[in-house]
Amino acid sequence: MELREYPDAEMMMMNLADTLAGELKNTLLTHDTASLAVPGGTTPGPIFDSLCGVDLDWARVHVMLTDERWVPESSDRSNTRLLRQRLLVNRAASAQYMPLYADAPTPEEKLPALAADLDAALPISVCLLGMGADMHTASIFPGADQLDLALHGNDRLVAMRAPGAPEPRITLSAKVLNAAIKRHIVIVGAEKRAALEKAQRSSPELAPVAAILNGATVHWAEK
Repeated sequence: MELREYPDAEMMMMNLADTLAGELKNTLLTHDTASLAVPGGTTPGPIFDSLCGVDLDWARVHVMLTDERWVPESSDRSNTRLLRQRLLVNRAASAQYMPLYADAPTPEEKLPALAADLDAALPISVCLLGMGADMHTASIFPGADQLDLALHGNDRLVAMRAPGAPEPRITLSAKVLNAAIKRHIVIVGAEKRAALEKAQRSSPELAPVAAILNGATVHWAEK
């Protein structure tokens, strides 16, 4: 794991957007397509605001979420909704979006079809992840019902239900995340820095982010 520290979050977000853009451009120099996996939530929003205006051949880029809540796009809890508002706009509007949600009561009903659709974009070229104070990443939560499968199984996608999560989730597995060519984790604040340090001393079962730290670049700003 490489840790990069920044004076403030604004500078970190701008630098990280430049880094992701550069890695996508380099991938497109030698490959027909590139794939970008990103998290939902509030933290990566400023990165998306910068990245969407970058001049690259977005039509050759597959964009996917690292995880999604099992809610329709009309919900304000939808990560897809966030992406359509802040990443899949401007120049990035021509990117090929690969959803992790389909209209069905439960994720299990659509899991095989959604997983098969991802094949064209794997392995992930560039992956951006967040981390919660509970040391989860993507929707791989400590105490989740399918934690062992998400951490150690061969499935590309895993349906997850976790304590405190109001709806089912669907998440890329640790195997898919670890296969990403470039992997970045972005965190802000002293609480998450302490959580990161704890995760480095913990098992993936207690701190799921520990499963994907090896080979990752962690970007941190205190505020």
